[in-house]
Amino acid sequence: MNPPSPHSSLLAQAAGLLASAQRILFITGAGLSADSGLPTYRGVGGLYEGQLTELGIPIEQALSGQMFKRRPEVTWQYLARIEAACRGARPNAAHYAMARLEAIHGGVTVLTQNIDGFHTQAGSHDVIEIHGSLHTLRCTACARTRQVESYAGLALPPECPHCGGMLRPEVVLFGENLPEAAVQRYEAVLAAGPDLVISVGTGSAFPYIAGPVIWAAEAGIPTIEINPGHTPVSAHVEIQLPLRAAEALPALLEAAGLGLGASNA
Repeated sequence: MNPPSPHSSLLAQAAGLLASAQRILFITGAGLSADSGLPTYRGVGGLYEGQLTELGIPIEQALSGQMFKRRPEVTWQYLARIEAACRGARPNAAHYAMARLEAIHGGVTVLTQNIDGFHTQAGSHDVIEIHGSLHTLRCTACARTRQVESYAGLALPPECPHCGGMLRPEVVLFGENLPEAAVQRYEAVLAAGPDLVISVGTGSAFPYIAGPVIWAAEAGIPTIEINPGHTPVSAHVEIQLPLRAAEALPALLEAAGLGLGASNA
């Protein structure tokens, strides 16, 4: 895919950084999955941006840990709508480009805020789902987990088949802490010292998303942002590509000699 000519020079510079990097960290957000047809509401679905739900409350309140404790059926109602929006979508060219880069290169980690599971579906293996996944359900009573492909046919809220307790997705609701295991993996990647950090399709609203990009830039580690708009990290990165992810990443691999015609050796 040929990029628009105004961005060819930037893309060539970014390709040079990619070709020379040994340890690459991608940080991805809702804009990446937007190219799969999902709306972009802060990584959880985009269904209510700028408006209240039909219950007359903000979506952050409906999808909060506090609401889940008080009225789990409300939280499940909106989680199910988000899952339904994801169900008909598939990974896009950007997800596949990252998976291909990992397969060819090896030293690639993806830190994603998205809960749709598209990175693993596309074939990426070293994926840190910092906000969890819609497709892993955990019992709030016995803590057993199960994987589900979709919520179709589930009674809401669903019951644990082992103990009858209530199930919930392993996602971070508003007001909840990040999963400790994912945070530890993320900290280990940063401690190992990536030599290229690429922010893709995220508004960088959270400090644990923007912070590592700014840290890398200030430490002299090459940084790239792929985002059609400007974000809190745009002024800090070495290269800002104002492109959609599904357009930019395949073109970036092609320019670095890692496109579909490249050898897998």
